This record gives sequence, structure tokens and C-alpha cells, in this order.
Amino acid sequence: MKVEASKCSHIPSLMAMPASRILTIDAARQRDEESGKTASPTSEKLHDGKPEGRFPLTRWEFVAALTIFMLFGVGLLSIYVTMPEAEYEILKLPHSIPDLRLLKDQLANYTRDYTAQFILGYCATYIFMQTFMIPGTIFLSLLAGALFGVTKGLALVLFTATAGASSCYFLSKLIGRPIVFWLWPERLRFFRAQVAQRRERLLNYMLFLRITPTLPNTFINLASPIVDVPYRIFFFATLFGLIPATYITVRAGLALSELRSVADLYDFKTLAVLFFIGFVFVAPTIVSRKQTHE
Repeated sequence: MKVEASKCSHIPSLMAMPASRILTIDAARQRDEESGKTASPTSEKLHDGKPEGRFPLTRWEFVAALTIFMLFGVGLLSIYVTMPEAEYEILKLPHSIPDLRLLKDQLANYTRDYTAQFILGYCATYIFMQTFMIPGTIFLSLLAGALFGVTKGLALVLFTATAGASSCYFLSKLIGRPIVFWLWPERLRFFRAQVAQRRERLLNYMLFLRITPTLPNTFINLASPIVDVPYRIFFFATLFGLIPATYITVRAGLALSELRSVADLYDFKTLAVLFFIGFVFVAPTIVSRKQTHE
């Protein structure tokens, strides 16, 4: 009887073991749920390459972005208002090659009579579009070639493209980090790794990116300050790296009647030339890395 009593005394402890485990599991789940609720937007899980969750900007960041956009917009509108009178339907952004041909014919006399005012409006529009990643600047580059020729058109587009890219660079440095992490997390990791590997010859690598279509220019403008590309290197890589592609685009503006679409600008031969020029600049980096490993 004593043996049976001792056995029975162990029964409550055996029954309590599963209950304690259940309580432990429930507590762990509760901690996981609480930590998941307080997780920051940058620590959210990725789904199809993008983090799940709310819009990446905080309320104040969104207000700052909207304020900057409004200031740029007011400045652009002020320039338009002070320009000499014209039929406002001709002052619209082209969305196709036929629209560009029509706009070129309508602006030919206006540009000749009010050259300085037109250039001011052109520069303001190009920089505004480049700053806020509005597509269509390639049509403005073609228009510059059609109206001013290769030399003046090339200088005008290089100035506005570099100024717009610089404006986008500083805007991204201010509020762009969460947007880039939200839109291109994988591409940003790749870019950060490449920049870290080529830190000693970073200008060569940035020139290669600007000359070739390896990465979109919009992404380069936004991501460069986030991966710690110095502005000095960003500026010179943009100014000189855009020359080949800009020359091709501006020169094509002289023959708008023969151009059917924007895709005709960059055929296989043109892309091959751009990559060849790009590899000329990146070759010293590859050679130095090989010598280091040896």
C-alpha cells in the first residue's frame, strides 16, 4: 500500500509537466507577437523583394517631401508666368516622337525670339523632372538637339542633367533612405557591396555606371548618398559619364523626321559602343584588384 501511495503521489507532478510546457509556449508566443507589433518598418519581412507594411515615410518626412515639391512647383510656375506670351497649348511636355516633332516646329520661332527666357524655362523644367524622377527628360534632350544643334544642345543637357541629378542626390540624402529600402532592397544591397569593393577607385566605377545602362540613372541618383558615395565623385561621374549617351540623344534630335521611337536611339551597335567606353574606365579597377590578389 505504501508503494501504491508513493506512485500516486507522483501523478500530480507528471500531470503538471505538460501544463508547464504549455504555459511556457504560450508565453513565448505572446512575446513574439508583441515584438512583431513593435517591429520597425525597416525590420519587416520581405515579400517579392519589397518589405511588407505601411508607406515607408513618416508623417514629418512626407510633409518635408511635399513642401520641397511645392516650393519647386511654385518656382517653376513663376518662371512660366514671367515668360513672354505664347499659346500655352504649345508649352506642353511631349510624350512621343510625333508630339516632339510638332512641339519643335511650334517652338522654333519662339526660341529664336526669346532665347534666354526659353532656356531658363527649359532648365527649370528639366531640373524639376530630374529631381522628382518624372519620366520624359529624354524628349527634352532630343528637343535641345533639334532647337540648338549638337554643341549648344549637348552643353545645355549636360548642365541641366547634372544639376537635376545633384538636386535628387541631396533630396535623397534628406528623406530618401526609407524610400530606396522600400523600393529596391536587393538592388541596394548589390550596389552597396559594389561600392564597398571599389572604394579606392570609386570614380572609375561610377563613370562606368553612368556611361552604360547597367543601373538606371534614377536609382543611382537616389541610392548614391545612401551607400556613402561622396558628392564630389557623384558630380564628376555624372558630368563626364553622361557625355556619350547625351551626345547620341542630342545628335538624334537633328533627325527627328527619321526617328520612329525612343527605342531606335539605343540599338545593339550603340549599346556595344557605350559598354566599350565604360569598360575602358573600369579596366584600371579590375587590373588593380588582380594585382592585389597576386
